[in-house]
Amino acid sequence: MDRRIRRFRQTKIVATLGPATSTEAQIEALFEAGADVFRLNFSHGSQDDHAGRMDSIRRLEQRGDRPICVLADLQGPKLRIGTFADGTIALTNGQRFRLDLDPAPGDQARVGLPHPAVFSALTPGAELLLDDGKVRLRILDCGPDQADTEVISGSKLSDRKGVNVPSAVLALSPLTDKDRSDLRFALDLGVDWVALSFVQRPEDVAEARRLIGGRAALMSKLEKPAAIDHLAEIIDLSEGIMVARGDLGVEMPAEDVPVLQKRIVRLARLAGKPVIVATQMLESMVSAPTPTRAEASDVATAIYDGTDAVMLSAETATGAYPCEAVSMMDRIARRIEHDDQYRTIMDARHPDPDHTPADAITAAAHQVAHTLGAAAIVTYTTSGSTTLRATRERPDVPILSLTSRLETARRLALSFGVHAEHTADVSSFSEMVDKACRIAREDGLARSGQRLVITAGVPFGTPGNTNVLRVAWVE
Repeated sequence: MDRRIRRFRQTKIVATLGPATSTEAQIEALFEAGADVFRLNFSHGSQDDHAGRMDSIRRLEQRGDRPICVLADLQGPKLRIGTFADGTIALTNGQRFRLDLDPAPGDQARVGLPHPAVFSALTPGAELLLDDGKVRLRILDCGPDQADTEVISGSKLSDRKGVNVPSAVLALSPLTDKDRSDLRFALDLGVDWVALSFVQRPEDVAEARRLIGGRAALMSKLEKPAAIDHLAEIIDLSEGIMVARGDLGVEMPAEDVPVLQKRIVRLARLAGKPVIVATQMLESMVSAPTPTRAEASDVATAIYDGTDAVMLSAETATGAYPCEAVSMMDRIARRIEHDDQYRTIMDARHPDPDHTPADAITAAAHQVAHTLGAAAIVTYTTSGSTTLRATRERPDVPILSLTSRLETARRLALSFGVHAEHTADVSSFSEMVDKACRIAREDGLARSGQRLVITAGVPFGTPGNTNVLRVAWVE
């Protein structure tokens, strides 16, 4: 694999690995098709499965000499009903139906729901959604171990279908015993990001950060209405955000989800935090070689919103056309980013810089690069903060991020426009300029005669200390 492989787009692509993409050859094919980040979904597969995929990714990284980002997505607490004596029942609108803690197989009148926290949170008049909202129940009466409901809509219900409680905050940690085991395992594997499911409160994020202990960056998945009530605090406590539209679309009115998507992406960008838009983006490509036009427009909308990354789930994990799905997403992103309207939108939404030298220099670097027609912005960074400031500006040129920390380079590979390189630290201005020009030329980001805008912190190697801006010619 050529280390000089270059993406001709700024928006990143996250590809989920699964049964359809578990071999080293399949993972390499996804990367060459355009995947920038690989997602290990701990809702499916064994720890050994994920370890094998991680080994393949790191060998691919070594062959290509390019940092590759890996995201571990924890399952979170899955609320499910029990089983039925006959496997399936038929429901009629208006009928009474009971949920309780009894583990005995259910029938036409009742079924077990082995989650006391759900009963504790219910109130008369609230709604329960089963099977991704296909069945809707209204609570008539409830207690600590049962709930009598009325069927509002739905016709069939089968074993172990999921349960959503949109109107309540449940007294559940987002980390189950399985999640804690998976988290320890993922951190030992050396994943770069951990995605936390079922976030409801800022306290959930704080608990996960304590367990992670800085060994990976934390991404909060926004899929519960309760999380939206604490959106600013959750963004503040997280290193990144995922707009998990699947569950969010079940628990909230469908017409609210596009509005929330735009709001979340905007606030994450203002905070300088990477944001992923996820779920059902090219869903029809699980079984078809091309997407619907509506799906292509959905991906385009997320890119116009300014997201850092768009994500493929079943399309690459279990689909029949995983590489085609990545290639299609790459083509859509490249087309949108070359639309004049896209650049107008990005330029109209620049966040105001903080009143710090680092933010002032970063904002100036974007303006200088645009005015001079520079080939790229180069950031020297240790912690990644210099590069994250640059990507918040959504510049129209690539950001070449040079760092002496491999874990920083891998994490930054998720961020908008960042071409991350792991390289030894520099000790002087002349070395800084020479290295920036050489790597930009070798990686195909600049040609001889073009200019680079370089930002760094002096003394070199001091985290969060951006205080230098330099314009250099590539020879």
